[in-house]
Amino acid sequence: MRTSMKAVTVSTIGSFICHERDIPRPAAGEVLVRVAVTGLCRTDLKLIRSGHRDLVLPRIPGEEVVGVVAENGPGAVRNSVGTRVYVYPGEWCGLCPACRSGAENLCREMRIMGFHRDGGFAEYVVVPEKSLIPLHDRCNFHDAVFAEPLSCCINAIELSRLTAGERIGIWGAGPAGTLLKRLASHLGADVVVIEPDGARRERIGGQESAVGEPFDVCIPAVGDSSAYLAALGHLAPRGRLVAFSGLPATSAHHAADYNHLHYYEQTVVGAYGCALRHGKTALDLISSGAVIVSDLVSHTLPLSALDAALDMVAERRCMKIHLNPQE
Repeated sequence: MRTSMKAVTVSTIGSFICHERDIPRPAAGEVLVRVAVTGLCRTDLKLIRSGHRDLVLPRIPGEEVVGVVAENGPGAVRNSVGTRVYVYPGEWCGLCPACRSGAENLCREMRIMGFHRDGGFAEYVVVPEKSLIPLHDRCNFHDAVFAEPLSCCINAIELSRLTAGERIGIWGAGPAGTLLKRLASHLGADVVVIEPDGARRERIGGQESAVGEPFDVCIPAVGDSSAYLAALGHLAPRGRLVAFSGLPATSAHHAADYNHLHYYEQTVVGAYGCALRHGKTALDLISSGAVIVSDLVSHTLPLSALDAALDMVAERRCMKIHLNPQE
């Protein structure tokens, strides 16, 4: 077996190197995965160019990963070599109150792939065996890698308590907004997407601004404080706003009319990441065709094109970019 691999390493915020480094070896309870596809998202852009609350340097980024089991560490026996897998990005303790309640994404000891430990912007990645979910035979890698962003959307919709027939407003028609729309539509909701960009708005069949009746659920799927303010202003009585997209620290603090929340019995709830069970549900939805994802891939690029790919994400000149570390 080879001893070195291509990888992207971030040692200083604002820069990275694409280089050869040793292939890591799996320890007890770990598995070495040969990465087939890694998804690139706006969180990766933020992590590399601006930093992130959970980032520990130096680091190989990449939290959206699918691939093939290449080697099992001592005691790892659930998946044989050659098994096609999706990697849930979290490593959780299983003992704290959050874990015991089924919210391991909020584990007090959470270690996220690509943030606290190395991720999938490399030809190989070592992961905990318990984080692997085998792929359905009919699910290809480029579809399966959407399990991670779709899992985050499932968590947000779950926390919104959305039911069939309710009206939901989604701000943003990027990959996350599109997945939220398709998931909410699958659940029987009446979905409206608000998107100022004409091309994206036309693609998704959205509106330039929120008009008409207020929404039972509002989800800003874009890191823009104006979207949050608009969403709050368009909540129906007993409406629920889901804080889904993070905001820059400089624009994260805004006054709210608490009397309005009080008199109309409205709710604001946060949604961050996903749990392992969300990944299993996401793969079922993707594999069955209940949520279509293949048309969202606008570019497939090698790791060496990462800088150009980050520019496209920053300038919103793409939908979903997939990186192929094996090229």
